[in-house]
Amino acid sequence: MSLEELRREIDKTDSEILNLIAHRTTISEQIGKEKRELNLPVRDPEREKIVLERIKQIARENRLNEYDIEAIFRQLILTSSSVQGTVVAFQGEIGAYSEEAAYKYFGNAIAVKPCESFDDVFTAVEKRDVNYGIVPVENSLEGSISRTYDLLLDSDIKVTGETELRILHCLIANSGVNISQIKKVYSHPQALGQCQSYLKHLGVELIPTYDTAGSVKMIKDKHITDGAAIASVRAAEIYQMPVIAREIEDNPHNITRFFILGKHITPPTGNDKTSIVFSVKHQSGTLFELLKRLALRNINLTKIESRPTRQKPWEYNFYLDFEGHIEDKAAAEALSSIKEFALFVKVLGSYPKAK
Repeated sequence: MSLEELRREIDKTDSEILNLIAHRTTISEQIGKEKRELNLPVRDPEREKIVLERIKQIARENRLNEYDIEAIFRQLILTSSSVQGTVVAFQGEIGAYSEEAAYKYFGNAIAVKPCESFDDVFTAVEKRDVNYGIVPVENSLEGSISRTYDLLLDSDIKVTGETELRILHCLIANSGVNISQIKKVYSHPQALGQCQSYLKHLGVELIPTYDTAGSVKMIKDKHITDGAAIASVRAAEIYQMPVIAREIEDNPHNITRFFILGKHITPPTGNDKTSIVFSVKHQSGTLFELLKRLALRNINLTKIESRPTRQKPWEYNFYLDFEGHIEDKAAAEALSSIKEFALFVKVLGSYPKAK
């Protein structure tokens, strides 16, 4: 066959593939309708795992690169989730880091719902106004987000996944404003704290706000000419605002970890993490005794911290992350042993580790 004939054959094949994708999308829409009627979550990680394993097997049989084919079908699955109605709630305005983290985890084929507060994100998931929520849980520089942990303690929502996002802060102002004119800088308190050295050099007044992207929107809407905002490049692009300075954070190792919130338990993947909260008697050796029950089963602890119980002064709940899934034999035995010893234990979720 000539080059032109081969190209026509490629075009014909592409058309056939697109027609099949359209057919697959129609089926996904029908599945989405059934799931809504049955009150089932849009994403089914166990089903996705089975589909991808079957696809990789077919790829191997056809001498195709199974990892390339898997990547293609992961995107198809995300597209299917979108038409089935995947909506993700986050705190902040469009352009917030939480929204960026949502797209990183789910892909671009989702709808997002901005919320004013973390409480609103949890409420949206609880009421099934959205399929999932995403909230920051800790920052590599600033530490844990206390409100997220308090809400997880009080809610029946499960942690179904996690993702990490490298935070790149920019100084953003209205068009025509130069750096010498800036007297005030607006942003979320954490963003202001993460850029202390740069801001000290500027000698400006720091004004905390509830959201990074919301700060950009505010200085644009109010036509503020003596102030700037700290937010992401994406926020600047969305609100069509110039970036005056990039990567102004004090430490380049600025990473925020986010929890994905849902109403279902995530099945094990073989590379999981579990988060729990517990309390023990206020006696010598009780915390050691509980942690020993994990260590004896070779369970690796990845995080532990205490938070006030909010019931009695100087009594604490402990939030703990460890490697493994609650359905794993060692983890299940450890949890059973912990529950016999602790005053209170709650599993916040078992979920795939962030890549």
